[in-house]
Amino acid sequence: MAPRYKDGDAVVAINGKWISWTHTAVAYTAFFSALVVGMSLHFHKIVQNEHYGYPDEWFPSVSATIGDRYPERSFFQVFIAITSGPRFALVFLWYLLTARPNSALPKLVAGVGLFRTFTCGGWTYVTSTDDHDWHDIFMISYLVATLPWTLGCLALSPNNRQAVKYRKIFAGLFFGTLVPLIYYFIQHKVHKVPGAYTKYAFFEWSLILFDVGFDAVTALDFEAFEIVVRDVKGVSRGQLKTTADSVLEKEKGKPVGNTFGEGFFWTEVIDAAAEVYNGFIFWTLCTALPVLVWYFPLWHMGISGYEAAIVSYLSPILLAIPALKSAVVKNPRLFHLLSLSGLLAYKIQDPANRLFLTSFSVVCSCMTWAATLYAERGNNARLESRVFAWGTGLIMSSVAKFACTTNNPVWPIMHAENGGWNKIGLLLAILAVLRSYRRPATSGGDYLPSSGKKGSWLPAGMGIGALVFAMHYLLSDSSTMIAWVWEGYPVRGPIAAPHGALTIFAMGAGLVYGLFYPAAAGSWTAYGIGSLGAAFLTCYSHWTGFYGALVLAFYLLAVAPVLISSAVRHSPAATFGLGFFVYMILVLFHVWVVAYAFVPGGYLVREHTDWIMITTMLCIGAGVFSAAVSNSHNSRSKIVSPNGKRQRSYFIYVLAALQLLSISIAYLRFPTNDYTPYHKEDKVATMGIWTVHFGLDNDMWASERRMRDVIQELELDVIGLLESDNQRIIMGNRDITQFLADDLGMYADFGPGPNKHTWGSALLSKFPIVNSTHHLLPSPVGELAPAIHATLDIYGELVDVVVFHSGQEEDPEDRRLQSEYLSNLMGSSDRPMVLLSYLVTKPLEGNYNTYVSETSGMKDIDPTDWDRWCEYILFKKLKRTGYARVSRDSITDTEIQVGKFVIGEPEPESELRIPEEMVPKGRQFPALFRGHGVRGHRYHVFDEPRYWQ
Repeated sequence: MAPRYKDGDAVVAINGKWISWTHTAVAYTAFFSALVVGMSLHFHKIVQNEHYGYPDEWFPSVSATIGDRYPERSFFQVFIAITSGPRFALVFLWYLLTARPNSALPKLVAGVGLFRTFTCGGWTYVTSTDDHDWHDIFMISYLVATLPWTLGCLALSPNNRQAVKYRKIFAGLFFGTLVPLIYYFIQHKVHKVPGAYTKYAFFEWSLILFDVGFDAVTALDFEAFEIVVRDVKGVSRGQLKTTADSVLEKEKGKPVGNTFGEGFFWTEVIDAAAEVYNGFIFWTLCTALPVLVWYFPLWHMGISGYEAAIVSYLSPILLAIPALKSAVVKNPRLFHLLSLSGLLAYKIQDPANRLFLTSFSVVCSCMTWAATLYAERGNNARLESRVFAWGTGLIMSSVAKFACTTNNPVWPIMHAENGGWNKIGLLLAILAVLRSYRRPATSGGDYLPSSGKKGSWLPAGMGIGALVFAMHYLLSDSSTMIAWVWEGYPVRGPIAAPHGALTIFAMGAGLVYGLFYPAAAGSWTAYGIGSLGAAFLTCYSHWTGFYGALVLAFYLLAVAPVLISSAVRHSPAATFGLGFFVYMILVLFHVWVVAYAFVPGGYLVREHTDWIMITTMLCIGAGVFSAAVSNSHNSRSKIVSPNGKRQRSYFIYVLAALQLLSISIAYLRFPTNDYTPYHKEDKVATMGIWTVHFGLDNDMWASERRMRDVIQELELDVIGLLESDNQRIIMGNRDITQFLADDLGMYADFGPGPNKHTWGSALLSKFPIVNSTHHLLPSPVGELAPAIHATLDIYGELVDVVVFHSGQEEDPEDRRLQSEYLSNLMGSSDRPMVLLSYLVTKPLEGNYNTYVSETSGMKDIDPTDWDRWCEYILFKKLKRTGYARVSRDSITDTEIQVGKFVIGEPEPESELRIPEEMVPKGRQFPALFRGHGVRGHRYHVFDEPRYWQ
């Protein structure tokens, strides 16, 4: 046997522990030398933030210390450069220590260690002052990579009890510190609490201590190494029994212990990713169809006939035809490829034809998924992988919408011009189908004989239908349940970013729990807890309601494998056919509660979201009852094959990647809250009102980007958006305010929420929203009238803004009561006020004289504008200087009305109108919209803006 290395004269020998100690000492020196120098030379400057300085803030953050000023930045960069040498050596020695034959995990962990080292250099040498975006990219990449590095090191730790103990302590402290860190950052950034940033800074510095301390523990392991420099090189590989090996021996036979003990193969990771992507496409098509259907009653202002397309969901009933059932079971690849036709719908310009093609794809998709799940009923590992891919596909859909501010980038309402990724989405879908279905549909396995006891197909189908509905209704977008519990400013609960990541985490945790512990997930105890979560979500606001939302999200994903494994034991035409019928009824139910004024019999369920939630949970309970019978005699839940164990691990890797991606998105989308109005030097506030028709333009494309362009070009500091609530299945569970606020740099308020049964009102503002209250105005007969009453801090003066949408013209008593309510509301405030509204009245007639009255104290921005019916801008105690009407092109069916107000100057007594040349430049409307305007937007009715002295 050849020697492992050649002997030679030793030049020097160093114990391996000194690599760790050197790394620790130099890293700490880098940070704390910068802290000492910074506190000594620039104390007041580095504790200053965008809101407060000394004495409210008296301790600097890490980034302010190491990146903003000379010479502390130089101290940090010099020592952190010295740290890189021991750091690379530490990663290399760790790999030598943990490497084992036929194991890819040590290589993966070493790769993550190198990646962290390079990204550390990125955020060190590209400071936030140099390039804020790249600094953040490197920083979030480093923090995200910390999770797999920490977990990997724990899994590979040699059987050194002391080292393992310290690693667990430092890891627990590191991740535990993230909770108060995020809390105080939100207190500082969103709530602007004095002193919150100092507390945040302490936790940020603690992360440094724990992060470096975690790596310092390697000194206890590296004592076994001696680094010898000889005149002939040698290479060594240790064969060590690791802590993970010991744990796997103890946990043998248990679900979690079995999962990660197998080999690691990239081909199987690709298989798992392909399966998940197939699930993502199912949810993409499933969530796209109602949005396309919604377009037609929206433009017909009532039932159009195209609503019949939702019967596409009932396609599993077709599996009652034996020949078709056999064809789908034996040729799933063909039918999955047919279902991808919906991804090509974006190529079709005509809305009706786009709907028909998407309907066909939904028919194929629902039928194929039902047949595929049924076909795998005899093979536990294959069925489990399909169910896990289906659930993870929903999570992937939610992550994609989280990244794209609530639009799925491969929906048929998306294309390249409005942010769609349709081509890449279709290509990946084709590759995923070809990859996933290269094997036969069934392989025998641990087949369950038909004589096994099973529950009734009727409750099983009801459970499947309610489950799919609840997942679509509440979980297809991470911000939907947040919108349910939002009640305005000041912020007292979660916000879409970053807290959408919590919803996604709860979904992932629930799915893993249901995979490993199906008996517990399918128990009546779990059902009771899930029902409590639904009750809290329905009945409470703010954090209390959101905690219920997280419980419900966890439960729905946890119970999914249980209900599906029970349903596949019956005919797919029966269980999945009934299931999608129940789903369809619940979808109509959830539309009827808000559209009661436009549908037959709608008044019977008016405003009864609570009935929807009760019905959904009762149907899920029926499914749990059936599953309790079926799965109690199902030995598959107790026996997991080695192949099944390995498959589980790969799906969990994919799920973990999605969770890390959601955390990164949450970080990158965190609101900066440092917005600047367009004409700050002139103290001008430009305000507008626009009825945006739910963010679908005349040609059925998502219109957020077109809306953004015209709002930006009109230099609107404040805008009210009406018909803006899309957080329902038929609108795609979207939120147009998220994209507009993120891209335009504005604060956003929306409300009342989707569980309050209105068509929605929203407020976007460049100025801080100090307080806001949501109102439901009296509506005894017709549709509910929403209003937002907000107080803005405009150039240091508090100004009230009300955004209001009146009921439809068919209900005059409703409109009269609403006008009186709003008049009293506006009259109750003695602050300057602007009303941005949709009033449904003629100028100078009827209810107009209630809105513009002594009670309200409001004035019309232009009483001579006779050509109005819906939109009005009213004001009081402000100096109005300009008014314009701007055409909407094909974005919606309503124009934009815009007013300019000057803050800090007295309201003139005269109504003298002046020509534009007498108006200072900063108070003029943009010339871009004169004449033919731009992209179909122009000044119209008057053909030019109007100005007052």
